[in-house]
Amino acid sequence: GLVGESGSGKTTLGRIILRLIEPTSGSIFYNGKEISKIKKIDKNLRKKMQIVFQDPYSSLHPRKKIKDIIGSGLKTHHMVKNEEELIGKIESFLNLVGMGKEHLYRYPHELSGGQKQRVGIARALSLNPKFIVCDEAVSALDVSVQAQVINLLSDLKKEFGLTYLFISHNLNVVYQISDRVAVMYLGKIMEIASYKDLYENSMHPYTVALLSSIPQIDAEDQGNKILLSGEVPNPAEPPKGCKFHTRCSKAIEKCHIEAPQLIEVRKDHFVACHLAK
Repeated sequence: GLVGESGSGKTTLGRIILRLIEPTSGSIFYNGKEISKIKKIDKNLRKKMQIVFQDPYSSLHPRKKIKDIIGSGLKTHHMVKNEEELIGKIESFLNLVGMGKEHLYRYPHELSGGQKQRVGIARALSLNPKFIVCDEAVSALDVSVQAQVINLLSDLKKEFGLTYLFISHNLNVVYQISDRVAVMYLGKIMEIASYKDLYENSMHPYTVALLSSIPQIDAEDQGNKILLSGEVPNPAEPPKGCKFHTRCSKAIEKCHIEAPQLIEVRKDHFVACHLAK
């Protein structure tokens, strides 16, 4: 899981990992192989890394039928021999996401928002990937439909042995689907831990503030909400030292001068904060 406020760089990171945006520095490793230095990713690697986009309305070509949207990847990578095999595979992927052959010849505008996102998931699955970036894959959907898609993603993860990078600003959604969660602020990872450790023993002030904002059903469980002061700084001109110090109530002088490194403070729990021990 990857969480953070809007504008923190989550989507940019997801697209850089897939080389949809070219990185200006740093390294990207996939399955032990550095892929950031490759001029052009080959087709075999591209098949293994897919994405489900945030907006199901704009991520599907409005003038193409569902058959062509899902089938284009299968044709490009020569994964089918003829039209009959193509239709059979597309039907099987539609069935996987809870849709049927009656949707094959429909256009995106004839589908609901939840159905559109299911088509996006089917398109990503069609190439038999190992890694999928889910970029706010449920944020544009109604709450009831969100639950259906989250359950679907969880089932597919188990069935196909998938790895997701699940990007979201909804901490409850991330909690339900993620094994490990990274918290990002202004393009920097502030904390990484297992979902349980992060939610129960968060250590970075930013993570604590984010978790305090989760709505609770019971009024007695609301607790003390931490309201962050000020605005998110301009990412093009981030503050010196710790990027969060301008909004942190616990900032010390060192935070204004020196940027903290992401260090392991407990087993598999990493924090970028001078106060973390």
